[in-house]
Amino acid sequence: MKILVTGGAGYKGTVLTRKLLEQGYDVTLLDNFMYGYEPVMHLANNPKLTIIKHDIRNGIPDMAKYDVIFHLAGISGFPACASNPHSAQLINVEAIRLIARDLSHGQMLINASTTSMYGKSGMPCNEETAVDPVSTYAQTKLAAEEILHDRENVVSLRFATVFGFSTRMRMDLMINDFVYKAVKERVIVLFDSFAKRTFIHVEDAADCYIFTMKNFDRMRSNVFNAGGNNLNFSKEEIAQKIKNKVDFSIINSEVKDKDLRHFIVNFDKIAGLGFKPARTVEDGIDELLRIYSFYEYYSHFRTI
Repeated sequence: MKILVTGGAGYKGTVLTRKLLEQGYDVTLLDNFMYGYEPVMHLANNPKLTIIKHDIRNGIPDMAKYDVIFHLAGISGFPACASNPHSAQLINVEAIRLIARDLSHGQMLINASTTSMYGKSGMPCNEETAVDPVSTYAQTKLAAEEILHDRENVVSLRFATVFGFSTRMRMDLMINDFVYKAVKERVIVLFDSFAKRTFIHVEDAADCYIFTMKNFDRMRSNVFNAGGNNLNFSKEEIAQKIKNKVDFSIINSEVKDKDLRHFIVNFDKIAGLGFKPARTVEDGIDELLRIYSFYEYYSHFRTI
C-alpha cells in the first residue's frame, strides 16, 4: 500500500512514520516543516520514505495515488489555536474541505480528532455523548469531523491527551509539561486540580493509527475514542504520580484554568475491537525524567 502521513514531522507524525517504515510500508511524509527538518532526519535516508514540503491549505498534491491517508496535519492544542484562530480555521477546517472533496471511494482516511470536544461537565463520556467543545481547537476538530463524515470511507480517532517522548517534542502537553516543571523549576502550579482528563502515550497513539488501518473495514464510517479506561486521571493525581518519583512542590491556585476540560472518557468501543494502550502514565513519567535529565545536561554544555 502507498501511505500518506500529513503532519508527518509533528509530535505524533514522526512516531507514526517511523513505525510504518519499520513494518515495511511505502510512506510519503507531508509537512510544512514550520519546526524544521531535524525531527525527521533520522528517517530521511530510508528508501521507502518520500518527504514532501507542502502546506495543506493548498490541498494534497496527487492525493489519488495514496491507498491510506493519515491526516494529522493541523494547529493542535488550546494555546496555539487561541493565539491563531484565523489560521486554525483555515488549516483545521477549510483545508479539510479540500481533502474531503478529493477523497476517492477506494481510499482510506484516518483522521486525528480529540476528546477535548467533550467539554467540562465531569460526566463519563462515550462516542454517543453530546459534545461541548469549549476551545477553538475543539471546535475546529468537531467541524472537521462533521465535514469528513459526509464520506463513508473515514474513521475519526478522538485521542486522549498524548504524552511521552517524540523527536518533535511538545512541551505544552500536560504530562510532558508537568514533568518538565517538576525537574526544571521544582514546582507545579495546579489550576482546577480536580479536573479529570484522559491520556495516551505517543507510541500507543501511533499503534492506534496502525490498528485502525489494519481494521478499517470494521471501523469505517465511525468515530472512536482512542485511549484506555485505566488512563483517566485528575491533574492532582498526575502531579502526585510525578511526586512519587521526584521531589518538588505542588501549589494549588485559585485562578481558573482558561482551558478547563473535565471529563471521564470511556474507551469500550475501540477496546471491543482489540485495541488497548500498552503503556502507563508511570512509564511515560520515567521516560520523560530520563529525557529531561539529558536536556539539562546538554543545555549546560551548550552554554560553555
